[in-house]
Amino acid sequence: MELFFTIFAALFSVINPLGTVPVFVGLTKDDSKHNRDTTSMWTAVNVLAILIIAFFAGKYVLAFFGISLNSLRLAGGLIITTSGFALLTGSFTRHKGMKRASVQQDLETRSEVSLTPLAIPMLAGPGSISLLINYNQSYTSVPQILIAIGAIVAVCVLVYLILRSSHFIVKILGASGINAISRIIGFIVIAIGIEYISGAVLTLLGKNS
Repeated sequence: MELFFTIFAALFSVINPLGTVPVFVGLTKDDSKHNRDTTSMWTAVNVLAILIIAFFAGKYVLAFFGISLNSLRLAGGLIITTSGFALLTGSFTRHKGMKRASVQQDLETRSEVSLTPLAIPMLAGPGSISLLINYNQSYTSVPQILIAIGAIVAVCVLVYLILRSSHFIVKILGASGINAISRIIGFIVIAIGIEYISGAVLTLLGKNS
């Protein structure tokens, strides 16, 4: 259970579905409750598919491009850390590219938003993908892989529940409440990113000493 909660907590923090709540509300404000629920479900399904593919296929991508695990940890740690800073400073939406004029214009004409921009890049972004590739390299036994898959599924179920309740969450917490929670999560995400960077640096220094 310790491994399950470790993967679950790290992945949930990096994905940060609460940070996507205002975007989801804005994109679905004119939809019926049934359509919002359907969008929530398909967003979670898309996120699950992307994360599972990243978990199992990531190592082949690394092998194809000749990227070492430590290099991935450094790059992934930097991405995760910058995402954490974006949460901490309240610029998460801009960090994901959602404030660009071309993106906003595309969203105004897009009828289906569950895959883009909700699943990609808002939820299943480079940070979560690199995190799962690292987990695939670190946890190789069958029980560990099953636990990792269970944690991924649990996170996606929570993503669905949060998005489905997003309009209610906004009414209860308001924008300031969501921002406050996102900033706390941002601090945790920064710590996760720094942990990956420091671990990779120490490993590289140990090999070179």
